[in-house]
Amino acid sequence: MNVLQWIGEPITDRGVTERRFNLVRESGIVPGILWLPAGLSYPHPLVLLGHGGSGHKRGARQLELGRWFAGEWSMAVASIDGPFHGDRRHEDQGHGHGHATMAGVDAVTDGLVDDWSATVDTLSTLDVIDGSRVAYLGLSMGTRLGLPYVANAGQRLRCAVLGKYGLRQSPLTSAPVDAAARVARDAPRIDIPVLFHVQWDDELFPRAGQFELFDRLGSSDKQLIAFPGTHRTTTPVATRSWCEFVIDQLNE
Repeated sequence: MNVLQWIGEPITDRGVTERRFNLVRESGIVPGILWLPAGLSYPHPLVLLGHGGSGHKRGARQLELGRWFAGEWSMAVASIDGPFHGDRRHEDQGHGHGHATMAGVDAVTDGLVDDWSATVDTLSTLDVIDGSRVAYLGLSMGTRLGLPYVANAGQRLRCAVLGKYGLRQSPLTSAPVDAAARVARDAPRIDIPVLFHVQWDDELFPRAGQFELFDRLGSSDKQLIAFPGTHRTTTPVATRSWCEFVIDQLNE
């Protein structure tokens, strides 16, 4: 049984209310944040945000997107800490990659797939969440661990924004976090609209491998966008493209 526990008092700023929560599960605690448009009690579409490597549920991009979707488009937004990140990382753990290696890529991935599923199911019981309109947005590690969730969720999701990840990786990337085989297996099972973002000069995941992953996506409705720059480069135009795609799909 999953139990939703709110942490502290809601914080409202510029029309957006932020609520921290723990989802208590038999497998452990899933720390998360929910952003909601302040003062509006009708059910809102839900956007799920997967963070990148070394990030966390309230990283700069999560905070920016959470406030934007909630404040500008009256959508609910949820983000949870990935394995060995944020509040799921302890001082004595060291770098999350090492622990992911010991646990095994598939085990870590399956755990997060299950955590996202439980989070969506639980949040969808709230009166302010429209569980029939849900989207996923996650790049880099948000795709490495999030794409398998998207494949597993199926029609539970309306759409997904993925990218900055591929089926090849450079020597600059830690070998233990190579999940290409798992992602390659799951990609053909995705049958919802997908927007896939490629960084043309990505030094971690060469563009050829990103193209290979895009080709493997099973959806008949998939779009690829590409921007110059290295892995960490994200322009305002790119961010706007992700958001507009999600908004269009959730408002259909």
